[in-house]
Amino acid sequence: MRPVELHNVVISDPFWSKIRNLVKNVLLPYQWRALNDGIDGAEKSFCVHNFKAAARLNARRGRPGFLEPQWSDPGFSVFPGADETPDPDKFYGFVFQDSDLYKWLEAAAYILASERDPELEATCDGAVELIAAAQLPSGYIDTYYILSGMERALTNLRDNHELYCMGHLIEAACAYYEATGKDRLLNVARGFADFVYLELGPSGRPGYPGHEIAEMALARLSELTGDKKYLELAELFIKRRGTEPNYFTAERRKNAALDGKPVPDDTPARLDYYQAAKPVLEQDEAVGHAVRCMYLASGMADVARLTGDEPLRDACDRLWHSAVHEKMYITGGVGGTRDGEAFSCPFDLPSDAAYSETCAAVGLVFFAGRMLRLRPASEYADVMERALFNACLSGMSLDGRSFFYVNPLEAVPELIRRDSRLSHVDTRRQKWFGCACCPPNLARLLANLGSYAYARDDGTLWVNLYVGGSVRQTLGGVPVCLSVRSDIPFSGRVELSLDLPEPASFTLALRVPGWTDPDTPVAVPDGVTYVTRDGYMYISGLWRPGDAVTADFPMPVTLTAASPAVRECVGKASVSRGPVVYCAEEADNGKDLHLLRLDASELSAVEVKSLKISGFDLPSVSVPVKKLRGGGTGLYAPLSPPEEDSFRALLIPYFAWANRAEGEMRVWLRY
Repeated sequence: MRPVELHNVVISDPFWSKIRNLVKNVLLPYQWRALNDGIDGAEKSFCVHNFKAAARLNARRGRPGFLEPQWSDPGFSVFPGADETPDPDKFYGFVFQDSDLYKWLEAAAYILASERDPELEATCDGAVELIAAAQLPSGYIDTYYILSGMERALTNLRDNHELYCMGHLIEAACAYYEATGKDRLLNVARGFADFVYLELGPSGRPGYPGHEIAEMALARLSELTGDKKYLELAELFIKRRGTEPNYFTAERRKNAALDGKPVPDDTPARLDYYQAAKPVLEQDEAVGHAVRCMYLASGMADVARLTGDEPLRDACDRLWHSAVHEKMYITGGVGGTRDGEAFSCPFDLPSDAAYSETCAAVGLVFFAGRMLRLRPASEYADVMERALFNACLSGMSLDGRSFFYVNPLEAVPELIRRDSRLSHVDTRRQKWFGCACCPPNLARLLANLGSYAYARDDGTLWVNLYVGGSVRQTLGGVPVCLSVRSDIPFSGRVELSLDLPEPASFTLALRVPGWTDPDTPVAVPDGVTYVTRDGYMYISGLWRPGDAVTADFPMPVTLTAASPAVRECVGKASVSRGPVVYCAEEADNGKDLHLLRLDASELSAVEVKSLKISGFDLPSVSVPVKKLRGGGTGLYAPLSPPEEDSFRALLIPYFAWANRAEGEMRVWLRY
């Protein structure tokens, strides 16, 4: 299967249209100001500043007496002091800062692919010209090295993110070309990729990215341009990873010698952080930095699909099983520990100390979407939907102007303020971050929702996510418009109708969500038949103008228990309805949420009601619970039967927490 092109998708959905409009009308303008350091009270980005400084440096090249900057490592990150005026010709921020502008451009491109917006396009064109002005004649572009000195370019692949930035540049360039037909940024990206191919390709050094994304970006560039060398480079990056002699270990020793510093050998655990302790074909566990791992797995899936590499596909299956069936939060978040923003051991999923980075959830959606292209199975779309509705959306406020980097499943503000072990957790979203990878990453995912919702091949149109709107595609040699009406997440009602000029034979493949009854009756027109395979209903036959398919997927409120191996969750349950995971918040239920107890026998008394938060109508759940009475004045007392009061708890979608007054939040409740 292949994603449906965005210009063939219109989203008009009661829920997702509001999200998409938030991306277009709020996120993109807000993030553009943030990249230009224009948000009062927010951490400065210095992203556009660095491109302007590099462009000015290039403009001065060739003047008599002008010297290239000599290598002077400012460190992994450098920010001006509070009273320091930033030097207009100096690099500031993190070494990967360039990527934020590329991600913003990619998100904007997806909006432009769906609708004309001359003002947005003009802003993008200006950004493209700035990027092109910063590029060196060799094709190399990375403002950290351009401004700090090129002597050490591509010598610290493990840590200094040049190939990561290249990957985001390629993704933005492909998206912008597909949206507008303009190849200016595409040529910049190809220039950098060609430079890297000469340096690190089959005749160059056997290096590979420290932070993955170049792998899936190069695969995309190869598909778009038809140039196989980019796919070859992606495959080399994947197949070299973790082989002996270990490139990262040798690179680290060499750099230490240049700097006159002693460096011990890397340990396997340290190399795990980079997914580089052993070759990818031998890896059977999702390890290390969670974002890097999900990006690597996504690239592996792309290369496996394009090359037909079965062992690589098997490795993808193993990583999927590890990440999803042993290390994924109920919300679709991944990466349980702040130590390295990483995966911990199987079933170690703390709620209050959860890292669950927004970027990692975005990466899981990328991985799930690419596994779908390898094999259409509803499990991948179920996980994609779970992550989208929960761990991804929780990364931004409902007004689109503040963001979470970390997404815990339990929060008590006073404990977070006092316990350094929880210092990474926030109960208020931030306006921006110095390390701002998550906000533009989320924007580019949400702006590209249509390509995850619908997919195609020559005779089949897949509906992976029930996102209301319309999809245009040629099927059976006839132009077809599929209109989708979806009430998810409010109810499971779905209606699909076909507009086509004449009868035609083709297949609609509709996902049967994992959260519903798999035997839900689906009304199909006469003249077509269906079979269910891997969680998809394949409806085939002769379709006529006006034909429709309807389903009302049951969406009961359900209690879910974790495996007993998840120590944090023994004796607790989470509440969900459809794809949405719910949480209790202090704003509705008062303090001491840990005293609430669910009772499965009382689910018949559950009420689903609408609750408005920040202008969003959200499906909330009112459920009867028991609340343990507070004890006496002593810290400890003899065990006695608990005294509980009846109570109705109001639960809201997890993604909507922290949009009102600061307070406690909890996903897992005693039962």
